[in-house]
Amino acid sequence: MQRLVDVLNGGGTVLHTYPITLGEWGDAADDSLYEAKALEAAAHGRLVPDNEIEGLTARLHVSRSGQMSPYGDDLERSSETKDGLEQAVRERAYALWEQDGRLDGRTEVYWYRALDQHLSERAYALWQREGCPEGRADEFWLRVVGFEAQ
Repeated sequence: MQRLVDVLNGGGTVLHTYPITLGEWGDAADDSLYEAKALEAAAHGRLVPDNEIEGLTARLHVSRSGQMSPYGDDLERSSETKDGLEQAVRERAYALWEQDGRLDGRTEVYWYRALDQHLSERAYALWQREGCPEGRADEFWLRVVGFEAQ
């Protein structure tokens, strides 16, 4: 089932509204699961600088009447769509390729290097958000990789 979830900064301002999908249509998921997924999306999508991630909160979207739609932000695309991820990785891969002198025939090398860097940064941001728990780095890496694979 899909629900809209608002992500708010420490001052209570809505920064972005994410469409979050959990489970099958018949499953009754707890609201907190939707909120947690939205906070993960905010961390993955660099909604705020890494040092501000800890101050974010989430709540189910409050309808203002009429069609349900995101509000409170000026982001052109969802930061957690496959297109958004591909664009971020494409831009990083291009920058890495330029940095290395524009070597021919190594497109996949730069793509996977950029993807690995992107996912590593998101895993680290989530790890920090959870209070830097010792010995759990692999858990955050797997969460990020699993999240991106959905």
